[in-house]
Amino acid sequence: MLEEKIEDAIRAELKRQAAQDQGKLTVSEGDALEVRGKIDIVALAAAVAGAVAGGP
Repeated sequence: MLEEKIEDAIRAELKRQAAQDQGKLTVSEGDALEVRGKIDIVALAAAVAGAVAGGP
């Protein structure tokens, strides 16, 4: 439930950052999520906070 919302928010935010940075950050999904590059932790935290608060 809540964990799924947080997981979805993390995946979506990391994919958004990867699309925005065009090669500086890569995100691959398989059995696990593989992330390479710099992450905007403030934006990631905001996405998680929004998921916990019931945001989009």
